[in-house]
Order: sequence, then structure tokens, then C-alpha cells
Amino acid sequence: MNREEALGVALGQIERQFGKGAIMKMNDAAHVSVGAISTGSLSLDLALGVGGLPRGRVVEIFGPESSGKTTLVYHVIAEAQRRGGVCAFIDAEHAMDPNYAKRIGVNIDELLVSQPDTGEQALEITELLIRSGAVDIVAVDSVAALTPKAEIEGEMGDSHVGLQARLMSQALRKLAGTLNRTDTIAIFTNQLREKIGVMFGSPEVTPGGRALKFYASIRLDIRRIETLKDGTEAFGNRVRVKVVKNKVAPPFKQAEFDIIYGTGIPWESTVLDVGLERKIVTKSGSYFSFEDERLGQGRQNAAAFLAEHPDVVQAILRRVQVEAGEDQVVSARLLPSAAAVVGARANGVAPPVLEEEVVAEG
Repeated sequence: MNREEALGVALGQIERQFGKGAIMKMNDAAHVSVGAISTGSLSLDLALGVGGLPRGRVVEIFGPESSGKTTLVYHVIAEAQRRGGVCAFIDAEHAMDPNYAKRIGVNIDELLVSQPDTGEQALEITELLIRSGAVDIVAVDSVAALTPKAEIEGEMGDSHVGLQARLMSQALRKLAGTLNRTDTIAIFTNQLREKIGVMFGSPEVTPGGRALKFYASIRLDIRRIETLKDGTEAFGNRVRVKVVKNKVAPPFKQAEFDIIYGTGIPWESTVLDVGLERKIVTKSGSYFSFEDERLGQGRQNAAAFLAEHPDVVQAILRRVQVEAGEDQVVSARLLPSAAAVVGARANGVAPPVLEEEVVAEG
């Protein structure tokens, strides 16, 4: 038996034992583009390279306190629900604000929420939801709050070295394959700690061990860089997100956007920022303009103008899409919903588009 025949026998045995498609050559596999769910920020969707957070992957969002981690998660959930998706929020911190989530756009009546007692319970619930194949997003807020049962039942001052890290490592080993099969996104928010005695380099470290760093396809480092003020009164933050790890597109890209207190990320403001960065929107002094249209004086006024004129937003987005190229997904928010596409194709008609879908011109 020559090498090719031996390989054929081995492949046949693998498929009989583990099912068709368990192993294949790359050119035999149908090319499927990475599906994604928008983050609610056009600049961050562009930085991620696939139009948002990729489906079937682990995502970690980490940063200092009050930097916008949970707000970003709420926006992703709202975008998924907007397309008919089912989402779950594992509130390990027991600090969810349903009114704030509702103002951002989350349908709290349809959102699955769990406030687990232990880290084991939280991750068990997460695994069961993902295995069901019926959930689009499972968000765990946060890894630092996943307290092992032994620690909860123990006394204050007891040492439990590495317990949380082992818990996360075991959970992620079990979740990785299931996520890929069910196309579910698992989002973990994480806090920052500092290592003592570090003289060179960053002393910052995320709790939960190294497993999450390895298994995450996307790692987002979110930082507050400026407080937005109207006179002396603060009304929001300017944040910078760095894509420190990306397995589906080139990493290390950055995005900046506003988070307004009480309402979250204004989509029109992120469209303005991207337009300005790509010289589609021009700035003369403090005035912003698009083609012959005067948008307003100052960023806030220009963003308010865009919020009232969706046709101008569409025109800017079309220009962004043309510059990016037809193959580039600018934002998953601009694509037709997966359910609508599947239904239309099954009936042999062209898939419908959302109101904000962008069509490349030229």
C-alpha cells in the first residue's frame, strides 16, 4: 500500500468514527467568511477587521474601573437582539443596571440574566447555554468576580492559590470547541491588577490566569482618555480601545469613541469620527462639513446634526464603504440579518437589506 492509499484509508476511518467533515483538505472545505456582531461603534468595527466581534470565538474585554467594559457588552447585546438574536448575561459582579441597559438599547424583557453564587455555577450555566446552540451571545461580567466555591465556603484570610486560574482553564478547554460548532460568542470582561515589584515593563495583569489570554480570539484593552464636559459639567468619556490580540484580522489597531453617561455610545458620533479620520468629513476651524453640507460647529453639534439627518449618515457610510473596498465588511450593523438572508435564499429571492445597509459605488 503506497502513501496515498494509506492516507485514504486513514481519512475514511476518521470520517466513519468521528463523522463527515471531521478532517478535510483546505481546498475541499467551502469557504465561509467569519460572521460577526457589531460593537455599536463604527471605528471599533473597522479596527476589528471583520465588522465586529467574530462569531464562534472567545472575546476578552479588559481595562481599569469605569472605562466602559460593561457598556460595550450592552451595545453588542443590543446589536445582536436587533437582528433577532438571543443573549445571556452572567452577572457575577451582581451589579447589573437594567435601566441603563434598556437606555442603551437592550431588550431586557428578552435578555437571559443569571446572578450565580459561585464561579463554578457561573461557568456551568455558561457551558449549558452555549451547548444548547440557541444563544448568540453569552457575556460573563466579570472574570475577577468568579469566586471558586472553596473560597466562598472558607474563612477570610484562607489561601487558595491558583484556584480561579484552574477553574478558568478547565472551563475554556470545554467551551472552545462548542463555541465554534454553535457560532456563539463568549464575552468575558476582566479587571486589572498590578504585580508587586515590577521595575520594567507594565505591572498590570488580568486575574484568572493565562488560559483566557490563550483561548481568546479577540482581546480588547479599553481605557478612558478624556472626560467630555459642557462647560464645567461632565457628560461623558472619550475612550480608546486597542485590539491587543486578533486571530481573524491584523491586530494592534486602535479605535476612539465617546461614551455618553446614561445612553452609551452614540453611533452618529462614531460615523463622524471615521469620516473625519478618512477625510470624508472636513473640518475648518471648529466647523465640520460633508461635501457641500455644513454639519455644525463643534463635534457635539455635528453629531447632533447627523442624528437628525440619517440620509447624510448614509451618504458618509457609502463613501467609507467605497474607500474600504467591496470585500471589506465595514460594520456588521450594515449587513442584512442572517435570518433574513437564509429565508430569502431558501425562497430563491434576493436577500433583504436593513435600513442602514451600505452598497459600494463606483
